[in-house]
Amino acid sequence: MPLIYFIRHGQTDWNAERRLQGQRDIPLNDTGRSQAARNGLRLREIITQPADFEFVASPLSRTRETMEIVRREMGLGVENFRTDPALKEINYGNWEGFTMAELEATDPDAVKMRAADKWNSNVHGGESYAMLSERARNWFQSVDRDSVIVSHGAFSRCLRGHILGLEQREIINLEVPQDRFFSIRQGQIDWH
Repeated sequence: MPLIYFIRHGQTDWNAERRLQGQRDIPLNDTGRSQAARNGLRLREIITQPADFEFVASPLSRTRETMEIVRREMGLGVENFRTDPALKEINYGNWEGFTMAELEATDPDAVKMRAADKWNSNVHGGESYAMLSERARNWFQSVDRDSVIVSHGAFSRCLRGHILGLEQREIINLEVPQDRFFSIRQGQIDWH
């Protein structure tokens, strides 16, 4: 089973404002760039043979920039990685760009419906966590070599939930830090 280092992209202004980004292409802010640099320096300490790894990012700019910074801090060429659309964030549909407080004021019934079944709900016209979980599972099964991955928070939750065999309610409440990353080795998850 391949070794995977999974990094969530660094912070964006929308993360700081707690806006639902989903698949909107929002750039990193300065905090996010510092987080990516920290993660790259830590990976440099851990990975002794980076040429043995495949580097893959979601195609959104915040993940690509994170990967570029990580690779730079590892002493590698910043553009030598590929993107994979399967690694994109959950699609929040017409809720993207809004905070939950704004949605509670403008669409309280839909917010209540989602809260009643967050795992299966896609009342916002996007993806449910169930749909994203299937995408994450399929992606994970396709990984065939040691890899460094940069992706997103909800994707991270679903991937860890699959690996650890967690219940749906546990998955949607997992933390998704941006200032550290985790490794997956033989079904074990460790934070770095």
